[in-house]
Amino acid sequence: MNEGRDFIALVGGAAAGWPLAARAQQREPLRRVAILNPTAADTPGAQARETAFLEAFAQLGWTDGRNVQIEVRWAGGDNLKARKSAEELVALAPDVILTSGSVGADLMLKATRTIPIVFVIVPDPVGSGFVERLSRPGGNATGFMMFEYNLCGKWPELLKEIAPSVTHAAVLRDPTFAGGSASSPSFKP
Repeated sequence: MNEGRDFIALVGGAAAGWPLAARAQQREPLRRVAILNPTAADTPGAQARETAFLEAFAQLGWTDGRNVQIEVRWAGGDNLKARKSAEELVALAPDVILTSGSVGADLMLKATRTIPIVFVIVPDPVGSGFVERLSRPGGNATGFMMFEYNLCGKWPELLKEIAPSVTHAAVLRDPTFAGGSASSPSFKP
């Protein structure tokens, strides 16, 4: 009779500890990072940039598959594919979206105004309407400019130093391209 009670106590005690063991084995939910690359994966330097990002992320303690899930989409320069990829990534409800260039930032901002977006290599985020101002971006986007527009005025001077015989220069830009905003400075010889 005593053995029966001992067995019940043993099973009961073990069963009482199961929820604690189960909680101890539960992992934190994976953070989700979405990346939209408007270019092709085989674009020169693209894989090197992705590798550098993943290595820096790992140094900060984030490892794909362990504590973060990284979803990457390459659009290959195809605007339709890029738009569909942006919509796919938003549907995954990531914690943050990383994108490159004005095209990527524009597409992601059209796809969501709630998920945080970090952009890189954008020539004029203010003039393009991606952020309100550089010091306080506002909205759900922030990031890194490709260059400081105040430096643009130095380019003709640099050109004159490099090629003193040049008397005329032209700038080609596509006004429909998100990075070619009306607020971009114009060059005057």
